[in-house]
Amino acid sequence: MNLQQFKSEDMKMKRRRRFWTIVEKLEAAIAQGIYPVGTRLPAERELAEIHQVSRPTIREAIIALEVRERVEVKTGSGVFVTDTKKSESFAKPISAFELTQARALVEAEAAALSAATIQSEELALLKQTLDDMRIAETANSADQRFHEIIAQSTRNNAIVLTINNLWKLRLTEPEIISAHEDVCSQSNEQRIQEHTAIYEAIASHDSSAARKAMHNHFNRLINALFAASEAKALEEIKRKTDETRGLYSITHLTH
Repeated sequence: MNLQQFKSEDMKMKRRRRFWTIVEKLEAAIAQGIYPVGTRLPAERELAEIHQVSRPTIREAIIALEVRERVEVKTGSGVFVTDTKKSESFAKPISAFELTQARALVEAEAAALSAATIQSEELALLKQTLDDMRIAETANSADQRFHEIIAQSTRNNAIVLTINNLWKLRLTEPEIISAHEDVCSQSNEQRIQEHTAIYEAIASHDSSAARKAMHNHFNRLINALFAASEAKALEEIKRKTDETRGLYSITHLTH
């Protein structure tokens, strides 16, 4: 990795930390009653000034709060604090690998169905998300929006609910969030290429190609998750080995 790439990755990490910091601050303000249930949050511009961050950062934080059911976004009215507490954790933990496999199965069929049912205005929205993915501050929210548009274009509410719930896990389970942070920022260009292939297949109304393109996308993602997991495991082994070496070394006795 050259210096420019290192700086770019460092900036991405800072943006992610900033985004989750805003989520935590707003949740704390809601819990403390600064923003009581039923009240409207300050406007996006005002929140950006209060927290000294960009408006896209605030926008992504609001999306996360909505997924966590802490706020409700009412078009034309604003963002309102809800009385629904955080969703309870699942009885059994779900790994990033399980979630990715489930998403591959469900979303590949959703893409195949979308290729037969999507309308022109939805295709235009889908294409816009590809452009938004090229902007660092909106890349992740655009990714989510891409998959939501496909789900909605199937005209099947059960599919929409299922995919929304899978995204809720993706954005609220700490271990899954951590696993994806290790891989998502490393291959944004690849992510864009994969989503473009999905878009082109759906736009061509080719269900088979849409299913295959979605499978390819998740196959790359799950392999990246495994690679990151292996790297962490090796790093932990090295750390423990270094600790043991330091404990039993006699170097200090020979000087």
